[in-house]
Amino acid sequence: MFRPLSVYLGWRFSRSKRRNRFISFISVASILGIAIGVGALILGLSAMNGFQRELENRILSVLPHGQLHAAEAPVSGWRDMLDALEAAPGIEAAAPFVPLEGLLSKGAKLKAVQLQGVLPERESRISALAPFLDGAGLAALRPGEQGLILGQAIVKQLGLRLGDSVSLLLPAPGSQGFGSPRRHSFTLVGILRLGGQLDTVLGYTHLADAQALRGLEDRVSGFHLRVDQVLAADTLTMNAAMPLPAPFYVSSWMHSQGNIYRDIQLVRTLMIVVLLLVMAVASFNIVSTLVMAVNEKKGDIAILKTMGAGPWQIRGAFVVQGMLNGVAGVVVGGLLGGVLASRLSDMVAGYERLTGHRLLNPEVYFIDFIPTEFHWADLWLVTGSALVLIFIATLYPAWRAGRLLPRQLLGEA
Repeated sequence: MFRPLSVYLGWRFSRSKRRNRFISFISVASILGIAIGVGALILGLSAMNGFQRELENRILSVLPHGQLHAAEAPVSGWRDMLDALEAAPGIEAAAPFVPLEGLLSKGAKLKAVQLQGVLPERESRISALAPFLDGAGLAALRPGEQGLILGQAIVKQLGLRLGDSVSLLLPAPGSQGFGSPRRHSFTLVGILRLGGQLDTVLGYTHLADAQALRGLEDRVSGFHLRVDQVLAADTLTMNAAMPLPAPFYVSSWMHSQGNIYRDIQLVRTLMIVVLLLVMAVASFNIVSTLVMAVNEKKGDIAILKTMGAGPWQIRGAFVVQGMLNGVAGVVVGGLLGGVLASRLSDMVAGYERLTGHRLLNPEVYFIDFIPTEFHWADLWLVTGSALVLIFIATLYPAWRAGRLLPRQLLGEA
């Protein structure tokens, strides 16, 4: 069976019993360092993938991608505007809304809320609320029935259940917030369970009920938009608003939630840089290991050279020896990182149950758990980067070994 001399020698060197225990210790330390770096980087990237997935599947599937809010008075003729918006390039759907900001009251308990008066059949094309709703969903909102959908944090704070009545305190129409608020009775017909900050403030009612409470007749305050390119929401929303006959303030999810997306990307970048540096330090421990191994095997090198082994064969042998140690660390780290990444959410949930301490407060963060999503591309990126660093680390000791001359080595012996 054909075996290149360099590969055979590297394999034998790596398996031979070392006389110097310190070399063995440094070798094991470098393998462990590489394994920890690779595993930690895979775990961290999986967590960032999970956060990005939850941002897309929860926040961006529920919140409108773009929003137009009337700059002056509420607008009439909104049905024609809906048709114009949906005909605009990049706009997948549009829906009217009327905001209601007030206080919910149940007994002695009060909670500030930001309600959205929506048309269920239209809003369902904007927000994929169904997977996160208890009850009949948006279809439970009917004109004139004063139905209400609230986030689970609001429901929990007020002690409500489906079918319960709750009072909404709103300023009288035209009062500009001054004077005694008016009390309006609503019925809880749905509970929104996003599992994060939005559950503490968000709620829905029917557009007709919101119009009646604000005295708008058949006018609306603005439009929710869904676009086909999420990262271009600002531009697409602005372009869609330009032809409309009334002026609108333009905003998108990038204004309200864009900091979350930017934070995820920033943390991902910093994590890659820091952990690659950790792996670089661990990889360059191989330099120390191979330098000491070269010194230990000077006699073997001299014998090999007198028998006809060339400098590049000697260099290749030490490159192989270093790569074998590195590959061991990469394999261990890859397996460890992959297993931990697939179980990260369960492990964190178990820790929270055991300690009673919640790592993510839903009143602060957009979710209340640590998500994870393992990508094979991340595994190949991390392991490939680690192997490149390890290969670079083997070059100097291997080059040094290839330059040694037999007469010098035998003279030292």
